[in-house]
Amino acid sequence: MVRYARRRAGMTQRDLARATGMPQPAVARIERGVVSPSIATLDRLLAGTGTMLEASPALGIGVDRTLIRASLRSTPEERVSSAGAAGRNLAEFLRAVGRGSDS
Repeated sequence: MVRYARRRAGMTQRDLARATGMPQPAVARIERGVVSPSIATLDRLLAGTGTMLEASPALGIGVDRTLIRASLRSTPEERVSSAGAAGRNLAEFLRAVGRGSDS
């Protein structure tokens, strides 16, 4: 993560070390994964590149997949018809361009 942010910022390890007040060998050890930095150190290094550490929820965690699975068991035609007005509009469009099931 640090290496990616540093490279995106167009910085060398020495540049990042100067910007953050850390020794360059420490930056190298962190980038190589020899040392796991604390959150504070990671935040400091990222700030030195002009980026920031941000926590966000993991995608898909807590998502009820019941409706998705049920929809995937349906045929494409059943999915279109269950979509209501939008599905009818799509079905009419597909028939008009000769791709519907009626053609």
